[in-house]
Amino acid sequence: MTMIGLSVNGRDIKTSVEPRTHLADFLRDNLNLTGTHLGCEHGVCGACTLLLDGVPARSCITYAAACDGARVTTIEGLDEDEIATELRTAFNREHALQCGYCTPGMLISARDLVIRLDTADERSIRVGLSGNLCRCTGYVGIVRAVRSVIEQRREQGILPVPGAGRKQLGPAGSGNAAPTSILASTGVLNVSQSPVANTATGAPEQFDHRGPTTIPDFVPDKVFDEQFTVAHSSDKVFEMFGDVRQVAACLPGASLTGVPTPENVEGEIRVKLGPISAGFRGAARIERDPANLSGRIVGMGSDPRSRSSTQGEIRYRLVPIEQGAATRVELSIGYSLQGMLAQIAREGLVRNLATRLTADFARNLDRHLSGMPAHGSGEQPTPLNGIELIAGLLPAWLRRIIR
Repeated sequence: MTMIGLSVNGRDIKTSVEPRTHLADFLRDNLNLTGTHLGCEHGVCGACTLLLDGVPARSCITYAAACDGARVTTIEGLDEDEIATELRTAFNREHALQCGYCTPGMLISARDLVIRLDTADERSIRVGLSGNLCRCTGYVGIVRAVRSVIEQRREQGILPVPGAGRKQLGPAGSGNAAPTSILASTGVLNVSQSPVANTATGAPEQFDHRGPTTIPDFVPDKVFDEQFTVAHSSDKVFEMFGDVRQVAACLPGASLTGVPTPENVEGEIRVKLGPISAGFRGAARIERDPANLSGRIVGMGSDPRSRSSTQGEIRYRLVPIEQGAATRVELSIGYSLQGMLAQIAREGLVRNLATRLTADFARNLDRHLSGMPAHGSGEQPTPLNGIELIAGLLPAWLRRIIR
């Protein structure tokens, strides 16, 4: 028997398996995750497709023991995923399923296409889905469904992620399998998507700030949208967003730990959820598009105390309103969370926390652009306090329950 530890749909699993056990059998027989279907069991039909470290993979020909340290996401783990939700709606609308046996693997492959394809090109979609076989539909409805989701997201200004976050070719599975020298040669930080536990302390390894500071792309587990309005011109807001120090000063709980550049920044954000206090320290990559008044921030960090790690992505777009006198800031926030905090940070709580954080940031941003200190005279940024958040949201929850 081989002892393995992996994250399955955000839940940490540590167990022993026989070396010959395939991942699909382990998920179905040991964890009762029967949404992963077995068809050919030769890696041909695609019914068993799931996500390994964010990349689609055939679980029927992947050994569970080879996934030690990996992040596994099955179709059950995409219940609240925004893209998967849109695809399920489109599949129903376009009659893209009949018996449904191929559908879980088909949805996961389709989700990957929605993320990375520039346009809804039918040939590219058919090639991308060629590894998922369906004996019922004839594929016409499936292709229509995927095309409609891609077209809708591109019309909304949601840009594709080149390669869906893939930086190099190689076996899907544990992100810890790649040697450090390979990561360094590609300019990627010496940190995996699921941090390796330090054998002496049991805590996740921290970022190696002595190495390169290029942050890899990734596919978020959860994505949601926020927006707010400030009474200042878009050019002024965009200029301010180009100064990392000013942005950090407006973000509650955030602080810089290194000298920022226009493309990279190192920092820390502190969060307090009741008795649990976490400080995620890491780095971020900054991209800006002056022509479209838009930008993107991709970051990753870890907290040794809670043995948790996170990856995050913020896409923003500035829309002039009121004849240019004001600006609507549209945000798309994506994240992946692993470790102990992933067990308590449910999507609703994280979404509400992001709403509260966005409101605080908008208020501080408006003060800063008006020439006032972001936090008031002499006031220091404080950690994000989950207890205050819950207390503030409790009246709204009660009203919804009463209704």
